[in-house]
Amino acid sequence: MSPAEPLTLGTRGSDLALAQSRLVLEALATFHPGLVTELKIITTTGDAQGALPLHEPTAEGAGLFTRQLEEALAGREIDLAVHSLKDLPVDTPEGLVLAAILPRAPVADLLVSRHSGGVEGLPGGAVVGTSSPRRALLLQKRRPDIVVVPIRGNVPTRLSKVARSVEYDATILAAAGLGRLGHDLSMDELQVDGSTLFLERLDWMLPAPGQGAIAVEVRGGDREELLLKALHHESTARCVTAERLVLKHLGGGCQMALGALATESDGEIFLRAVFIPDSEGTVFTAEASATTAEDVARRVADQLLSQRSQ
Repeated sequence: MSPAEPLTLGTRGSDLALAQSRLVLEALATFHPGLVTELKIITTTGDAQGALPLHEPTAEGAGLFTRQLEEALAGREIDLAVHSLKDLPVDTPEGLVLAAILPRAPVADLLVSRHSGGVEGLPGGAVVGTSSPRRALLLQKRRPDIVVVPIRGNVPTRLSKVARSVEYDATILAAAGLGRLGHDLSMDELQVDGSTLFLERLDWMLPAPGQGAIAVEVRGGDREELLLKALHHESTARCVTAERLVLKHLGGGCQMALGALATESDGEIFLRAVFIPDSEGTVFTAEASATTAEDVARRVADQLLSQRSQ
């Protein structure tokens, strides 16, 4: 398909957002040779207001890293918007659609630390920077002595904060983001600003709903929706939809302390979730399987809500 006009792809300006957008551009070039595209950087509220507390789920915080992209899309300033799916609110604005979800990258969280030995190797009272309630509460369940404080900035900034200062002993980052930025995750350490940082894969920490997935949003009914069909990975879409529907059924947003991970085999979706509803730290877990994202998400959400009400 050779559209008459070039496509403008909207993206945030962070290194990771640009890396994700390049993946989309490469996929478009593979499936639609000769397609003319251009990047347009959109500054979101989360980018412009670095002091906003990401760990506090306020009305202002909803869509911190996505709203301006969606407004630019609706206003026809751009033709495609590329998002980290875990940043997107569950409900898509009227007139817009998620036309493609790309094959998922590794979903795990990684502890990135100045100390070897992973979580158990952290010294008593170690300070770990994370603005994710999910990561903070699950980490403190495993190591109650650890002090968790908010940390802001893009991935390279957070790495530098750990490597160059005594303020943080460690942080927690998504493996997908580090990998897309070119870091070799087959090694158990990184070199950052002349310092060695040690990696531990946190397989016991269920990821955020949609973690590791890239979503491309367009205006419904436009030609871009057809162009993107070739990029869409249906199995990934079914799994992340199930995870995000649990979030919706629980009535929460991106900063809810919810971990969820779905996998698919032979048409069956298996979904696990962990939910910590408040700072008291009670952990509720659930799992179920079903043939549709809606059914499995409802079963898991019902289990979690039932445990919470007891």
